[in-house]
Amino acid sequence: MSYRFLDNVATADVAFEARGATLHELFLSAWEAALRTMIENPESINAKCTRHISIAENRLDFLLHDFLQKLLFFKDANYELHRVKKIHLTNEQDGYKIRAQLVGEPIDSMRHRMRVDVKAVTFHRLAVVECTSGWRATVVLDV
Repeated sequence: MSYRFLDNVATADVAFEARGATLHELFLSAWEAALRTMIENPESINAKCTRHISIAENRLDFLLHDFLQKLLFFKDANYELHRVKKIHLTNEQDGYKIRAQLVGEPIDSMRHRMRVDVKAVTFHRLAVVECTSGWRATVVLDV
């Protein structure tokens, strides 16, 4: 599981490339990069609440977009930060489906060192591709 931030992709946004040996690892890496964009110390997020999400899409890039966007929704609507505890991704006849268990807590400005507010996941340069070492995704976040 890994990611790296990309320079010169978007002027006022944050871009990153996530990698994973499996699609599961790719999605975890992408969320870790998005989380580290927002907060300096994601390890400070405690498991005080649990949420479950289920998303279906016919394309992998759209699935990644919706997955990241759903996690951002909890930040904006509930003022909560989450880590992904379990993730299950399937490729079915009608498209891709992801189910995930999230654990997290309300944002605590005394413990969570916030960086920037990520407003949305964009479709600009959004890509999920299979490569020799597994999977790679490019994501641009609107900040």
